[in-house]
Amino acid sequence: MDLSRRLLLGSAAAAATLPLRRARAQAANTIKIGVLNDQSGPYRDTGGLFSFAAAKLAVAEFAAQGFSVEVITADHQNKPDIGAGIARQWYDRDGVDVILDVPTSSVALAIAGIAKEKDKTYLNTGAATADLTGKQCAPSIIHWSYDTYMLAKSTGGATVRSGGDSWFFVTADYAFGHQLQASTTKFVEGAGGKILGSVKYPFPGTSDFSSFLLQAQASGAKVLGLCNAGADTVNSIKQAKEFGVTMRLAAMLMFITDVNALGLDVAGGLTLTESFYWDMNDRTRAFAKRLQPLMPKPYMPNMIHAGCYAATTHYLKAVQKIGAVAAKASGTAAVSAMKAMPTEDDAFGKGSIREDGMALFPSYLFQVKTPAESKGPWDYYNTLSSFGPDEAWRPLAEGGCYFVKS
Repeated sequence: MDLSRRLLLGSAAAAATLPLRRARAQAANTIKIGVLNDQSGPYRDTGGLFSFAAAKLAVAEFAAQGFSVEVITADHQNKPDIGAGIARQWYDRDGVDVILDVPTSSVALAIAGIAKEKDKTYLNTGAATADLTGKQCAPSIIHWSYDTYMLAKSTGGATVRSGGDSWFFVTADYAFGHQLQASTTKFVEGAGGKILGSVKYPFPGTSDFSSFLLQAQASGAKVLGLCNAGADTVNSIKQAKEFGVTMRLAAMLMFITDVNALGLDVAGGLTLTESFYWDMNDRTRAFAKRLQPLMPKPYMPNMIHAGCYAATTHYLKAVQKIGAVAAKASGTAAVSAMKAMPTEDDAFGKGSIREDGMALFPSYLFQVKTPAESKGPWDYYNTLSSFGPDEAWRPLAEGGCYFVKS
């Protein structure tokens, strides 16, 4: 091979490595967020592309210095195996640094195991299971927005105190439904109430709740506790009205998006618990207004959407503090930085993150307005009571998180 040939090949090889080096350098300084949730099933409006929009708003508003941010999304179809497969691919091959949202507790717990195994950041805002800060906790996991303990204590306790002292449950047959029923039972019985029965239905895939509702009515219980969410809750309430069920309805997990789907003529008078309401104050209204142009439909955000915005915002603050390289290298390091700083955003205001990973801020018991009370679109809630951070969430010592020292 002559000298000119060797020089030509050497120059070509050097040129070929330049884009690769640039790509590697760029990837090393790019934080990648994966929003994983249900985009085609019963939880598509409680999270779905609305959560993706909230995360994108947080990124757009955060003035990142020294690193870039990319947001991607996928549909886990409410199936743990599919969710786990996506998570492993994202963490191992696609360079995702943090997984966000993840409604459906069975999927959420699967992702928690993977995040713990790989020391990757996992910010859950969509699933209710309190095990994420309990027996399935990990130092790289934070749980935002709500959990089964908070829901059961607020809605369940208030219902018993107002005379609803006998219950029958209709429960989604998976981790979330089981845990929510168990937690609500604890608070109902603790307040002197009784559980007269329950029935579990297949999830996902159930749309006809008539037989379960009639079984509840026949029990003689005063309260029908709905341990489900999203479209299942909406369908349960609609069908209860159609079949003339006279029991008091306790929707243990219900969002403003569900109220909108039902309409105030059906939902008016129901009580529910959320940690966020778009019309709570000037900051929440401003946040909702900024989010509107990004939303797939002209919906107001619920507490999951608000959680995606708030958790993303706080995570990026932590990355800013410790650097993108350190945040990418260790989910535990990123979450430790998040715990060390107070939270502050337009959705939840001031708050903090506890040692076990629970994000702490107030929760609220709302009553849905009647059509006559509502003054316009999405004017849906009256506040019945509020619970401070020390009241709303399970005591730290009761969770059983293995790394909690106190």
